[in-house]
Amino acid sequence: MNPLNHVAIIMDGNGRWGLKNKNSRNAGHKAGLNTVEKIIRETIKNKIKFLTLYAFSTENWKRPKREINYLFSLLENFLIMRIEELHKQNIKLKIIGVKNFSSKLNKLLNKSEKKTFKNTKLQINLALNYGSKFELINAFKNLKKSRDKINEKNLTKYLQTRNIPDPDILIRTGNTQRLSNFLLWQLAYAEIFFEKKLWPEFNEKDYNRIIKRFKNIKRNFGRV
Repeated sequence: MNPLNHVAIIMDGNGRWGLKNKNSRNAGHKAGLNTVEKIIRETIKNKIKFLTLYAFSTENWKRPKREINYLFSLLENFLIMRIEELHKQNIKLKIIGVKNFSSKLNKLLNKSEKKTFKNTKLQINLALNYGSKFELINAFKNLKKSRDKINEKNLTKYLQTRNIPDPDILIRTGNTQRLSNFLLWQLAYAEIFFEKKLWPEFNEKDYNRIIKRFKNIKRNFGRV
């Protein structure tokens, strides 16, 4: 069976679920947060060490300001209400992306990262204001400045995911089949699972089905 250390998820479909069921995109984002908590619990049960969640891309700034503000208020409330519990569960929180949010949110993010820094059961990488192309451009610039030899190993040192193993699995919900500027370098050898369900509909059974399927896939990595 294939070892599984890192799952990455593009949590797509919150807005569509909200419009379909509650006539509100924001209601979908709130429902999606419940799914996040379910998947965190299931990730721990499966003894997976890294979970990366694509929460807000650099392209998401194009959304209506009201929706963006609601998303960040959800995140603020989550950190205020749940970070202590995550800490007690030995969960580490790491932010990947550029932190140029409100001073309140930036402080909460920094405080949460600092509080959970030494935790070891599960590391949650929350991709916020993240874009892989921007990450790669900066990594190449910094590698060039360093005068180190240009190769895969040295470039990886300048990625925001340095010291984190590449994802074994990418899951994208929402019946859309694209990467959307997410971990373009890191997903080179990931097994990709596109799910028709919208993110609030995705459940533990779906997650475990994908995990089971991954563990039984023959992975050659170029070998016969």
